[in-house]
Amino acid sequence: MYEGAVQDLIDELGRLPGVGPKSAQRIAFHLLAADPDEVKRLVDALTEVKNKVRFCERCGNVAQDELCRVCLDPRRSDATICVVEEPKDVVAIERTREFRGRYHVLGGAINPIAGVGPDDLRIAGLMSRLQDGTVTEVILATDPNVEGEATATYLARLLVPMGITVSRLASGLPVGGDLEYADEVTLGRAFEGRRRISA
Repeated sequence: MYEGAVQDLIDELGRLPGVGPKSAQRIAFHLLAADPDEVKRLVDALTEVKNKVRFCERCGNVAQDELCRVCLDPRRSDATICVVEEPKDVVAIERTREFRGRYHVLGGAINPIAGVGPDDLRIAGLMSRLQDGTVTEVILATDPNVEGEATATYLARLLVPMGITVSRLASGLPVGGDLEYADEVTLGRAFEGRRRISA
């Protein structure tokens, strides 16, 4: 334990996701030894992001205006919506350069143990976006874990009766992986999602 402000800084850094006690201590001491201008730039960046960044009113992605850059892009297709859990998932999908539709960020996944139910997510906003008939396909790109699967199943039950094509991202073996290290669920998904190879 350190005194006063140093321990307070370590405690606050330790609250960040993925930062354990040792990492928090290392970061704190790096900041103590850093040039004051460097620390000021960090403080300014944190202040600016809290003051300027918000969530897109349409899709829930991060934005600096009412709508995010994806919602403002006229070149994107309005016929397909990709549903993700968090804004970071939008970034991951955008890196592939494969998807040219719109997004809808739920703000999490159904997790009864953590007290997160369907009403805690942006599902009502998704349903209202589907009312005018413009959207013909919804891609469910929630995480391939228990919470993500529960969320995808819940959404599929709502969306399929609407006559909209509902698809789920394929999952299976990662490129460069070894079969012997794959768990049963991943290997099972790889078999379910196998594709025919034609000569």
